[in-house]
Amino acid sequence: MKKRLFLLATCLFTGLRAEPAPVEAAVEAPEFIRVEETATATQLQTAVTRYTKGGVTLELVGAVHIADKKYYEGLNTRFTGYDAVLFEGIGSPPPPPAAGAPEAAPAEPAEEKEEIPAEEEKPAAPKKPGKLDGLHAAYESGADWLGLAYQMKEIDYKKANFVHADLTVEEFTELQAERKESLLGFVLKAGLQQPTKPIKEPSTIRLLTSIVRRDKNGMKRELVHTLGAGDDQIAAIAGDSVIVSDRNAKCLQVLDQEVQAGKKKLGIFYGAAHYPDMEKRLLAAGWQKTGQEWLAAWDIAK
Repeated sequence: MKKRLFLLATCLFTGLRAEPAPVEAAVEAPEFIRVEETATATQLQTAVTRYTKGGVTLELVGAVHIADKKYYEGLNTRFTGYDAVLFEGIGSPPPPPAAGAPEAAPAEPAEEKEEIPAEEEKPAAPKKPGKLDGLHAAYESGADWLGLAYQMKEIDYKKANFVHADLTVEEFTELQAERKESLLGFVLKAGLQQPTKPIKEPSTIRLLTSIVRRDKNGMKRELVHTLGAGDDQIAAIAGDSVIVSDRNAKCLQVLDQEVQAGKKKLGIFYGAAHYPDMEKRLLAAGWQKTGQEWLAAWDIAK
């Protein structure tokens, strides 16, 4: 059960759709996700961490792939204030329409279309399932199971200031082959990894009782502490890997391009588990850390 819960944490906080290898845990590692207890609620919180360099402001906005709907609503509002939002997602999304481009002409009504004789019709090629499609279904199922919303359905990625900053599927696959990495290998390492600091373990009995009773808050209370340790645990095994370090390097390449293009206020929207490594890269590149705030992704009433 513990290993399965950790796998869920991995999926939720890496934004990934794949895997890593070992790294040394940093002493006093920075936090980008945490659990806060109050008298009335348990909250899973993600950080917005601010950096500056040469008159440019950058914020790392930690992503949780299933969370309260109001959390995503707040992020959509926040994202309107950035000149560019660099987002994760292995693949190559279609380019946005060119500025000032005329709108596409509306399709002709069906009754006015010239019918193609049956013998000339060619069946459409079946859609080839993507290598990472299964994780989308897993996230949606998990969101439904816990009474949460799914990031890909709530965040408006069509906004003009959104910039894809991740590997293509082809790049990802080639790099994995070069490194001889696999999702299964990552899962095995994750399951065997000892935590770098104490983690409040879920109660199997309380979790099963909550499942039987369909008590979504009860399920979340049992899972939240394991998930809240996600970035620390992933950072401890990520190392020089495709799933974290190679994707982070690609993201920061895009960041440099956006800064050179004159953008002054930028956000990076990636899984929180990417940020310990990403922060090291930013500081090494001359960025100065200037602040941090916390957002409630799960707000679980007691």
